[in-house]
Amino acid sequence: MSARFTRRFDARPEHIDELGHVNNVVWLGWAQDIATSHWQARADPAHVEAYFWVVTRHEVDYRGNIGAGESVTAETWIPDAPRGARFDRCVSFTDDAGKVLVSVRSTWAMLEKASGRLVRIRPEVAGAFYAEN
Repeated sequence: MSARFTRRFDARPEHIDELGHVNNVVWLGWAQDIATSHWQARADPAHVEAYFWVVTRHEVDYRGNIGAGESVTAETWIPDAPRGARFDRCVSFTDDAGKVLVSVRSTWAMLEKASGRLVRIRPEVAGAFYAEN
């Protein structure tokens, strides 16, 4: 398993749906935001320049929610080694009491910017996610 990466998110009024809590689409946006932050914080700048990531699948479990003005801590990690051009990424959103509100498991694929084609995730690229903070 990879080293974990965390980030805080605040629920603003525009994130709230008609049920009075954060909309499901916002949770997915936050999952993408922390994945992007993790890549930018950890990856070799040459790799950031050469590659980008796309999501091929999301699996989301909703166990709770928050309202406007509340915050969550998101934590992300890579649970398994890459498979070709893909790897899974997990994100867990917890409230201030430590309760998991939303869990996301997404499959990401790496594309080469120059060609727009899928490329195998090489060990030196994946290694950035396994180094300690």
